[in-house]
Amino acid sequence: MNFKQLLSSKIQEFINSNLDTDVTRLALSKNPFPEIEYTSIINQIKAKQKSKEKLPLWYTTSNIIFPSNISVEQTSSEVTAKYKLEIVSGDTLIDLSGGFGIDDYYFSKKIKSVTHCEINSELSKIVAYNFNVLNAINIKCINQNSTDYLKESNDFFDWIYIDPSRRNEKKGKVFMFEDCEPNVPDLLTLYFSKSNNILIKTAPLLDLQAGIEELKHVKKIHIVAVQNEVKELLWEITKGYEGIVKIVSVNIEKDKQTFVETIHQKEYNVEFSLPLKYVYEPNASILKSGSFDAISQIYDCQKLHKNSHLYTSNTLIEFPGRRFIIENIITLQKSEVKEHLIGKKMNISTRNFPIKVEELKKKYKIKDGGTTFAFFTTNIENKKIALICKKI
Repeated sequence: MNFKQLLSSKIQEFINSNLDTDVTRLALSKNPFPEIEYTSIINQIKAKQKSKEKLPLWYTTSNIIFPSNISVEQTSSEVTAKYKLEIVSGDTLIDLSGGFGIDDYYFSKKIKSVTHCEINSELSKIVAYNFNVLNAINIKCINQNSTDYLKESNDFFDWIYIDPSRRNEKKGKVFMFEDCEPNVPDLLTLYFSKSNNILIKTAPLLDLQAGIEELKHVKKIHIVAVQNEVKELLWEITKGYEGIVKIVSVNIEKDKQTFVETIHQKEYNVEFSLPLKYVYEPNASILKSGSFDAISQIYDCQKLHKNSHLYTSNTLIEFPGRRFIIENIITLQKSEVKEHLIGKKMNISTRNFPIKVEELKKKYKIKDGGTTFAFFTTNIENKKIALICKKI
């Protein structure tokens, strides 16, 4: 089917009028447009529903065509695409794994000429059409294997951008670049013959040290979290670079962005303390970075234990994460447990503690919710404790 059949005003009206409808139920109803496969219309509704929060510009722009649901789920969000825009520079950029083109649309706001390479012919046509609707006239869409295109091209680009996909989903949580398509380490010689700067996007699961060892020329890694959920890793690699690797831990909220820059595997001065007046829980991007000692030095606070990754201070500080005031410190003695935990309503979490959250809730009959927070952890004296807190 030619996707442009979906641009009929009646079909577009039907799609937009059913964005709040249960598509499973809708799919069981009679197709009001028998000249077109009903699944194609249903898929447009499903994809557009999924794009509402992730891709608001695409959602609100008339006559946008959406690809399969998988493409929408796998694409960058507009929030993370805007962040990438701050990394690249120059006049030319080529995206070797174009997909739905969200990143390229935002790259085109800064880069004079963007090339979108996509091997799927139908997706390439849809994206080219959407770019035209969005008036992104400086993006060239190429329907070709990106490796073949680079080999045939005489162009030299200021940046190469690539989002390699995993070939094997059964290899467990930690995977390597060699598990992805294209195999970036094997193609680095080709890539560096076409650009001095490469930006690679990966899922958060990739191990930082393993990635550094595979890519060899890593200059900076951006760990990008949105609303405290790590969404992607961005690897800046530069031809011939052999220096230190900087880690940028980013958390993007609706009204602010938090950045913490550290140096991978540098030894920082870390101090330890028993819990003081305040306790701090780092953002998810910092937890992914492993920069636990650096946080103590940068923010002048103390760790509760080498492996607990909670911080404390006597004066309230700015901190890249959640801040709490400690109301009670309990050592889990029977009398303390009865007074502060049994049957209480609170939000609990564990850091370096042998019992899981669900077991603790069952054991102490704790109900979820409320304004009280409890951190079950281990202190510097290796004692198991619970910090009863209020969020600031």
